Amino acid sequence: MYLFDTDILSNVVKAKPSLSLLEKLSKLPPDMQFTTAISVGEIYYGALRSAHGERILKAFEDKVFPQLTILAFDEESAKVYGKTKVRMEKRGLNASEPDLRIASIAVQHKFTVITGNTRHFEKIPGVSFENWL
Repeated sequence: MYLFDTDILSNVVKAKPSLSLLEKLSKLPPDMQFTTAISVGEIYYGALRSAHGERILKAFEDKVFPQLTILAFDEESAKVYGKTKVRMEKRGLNASEPDLRIASIAVQHKFTVITGNTRHFEKIPGVSFENWL
């Protein structure tokens, strides 16, 4: 199962999306495609800061979000998050809060995070990730 990071979802609605990404997505059954409420929030935030926010959100709401299962940051994810954050702090590592929450959801569900920003996830213990860009 695959959990798409914000940058992957954003790439899909670009004027010139990654053709290799689109090809991989076309071969992936819908029941294997997931994202998080964290990424949805990041997309809304980014879109609403843009002069074209309403158009951008319409593209996501019409074409992207309906194709995905959107996972919440729930109690089990929060437990993974807390344990992971402590492990990282003991090793002198840190990650952005949104990325750590996304990673916690992925670890909880045993999903692979698909991202073009692998450096955001490489220090987070237990998370599996791939770069499809």
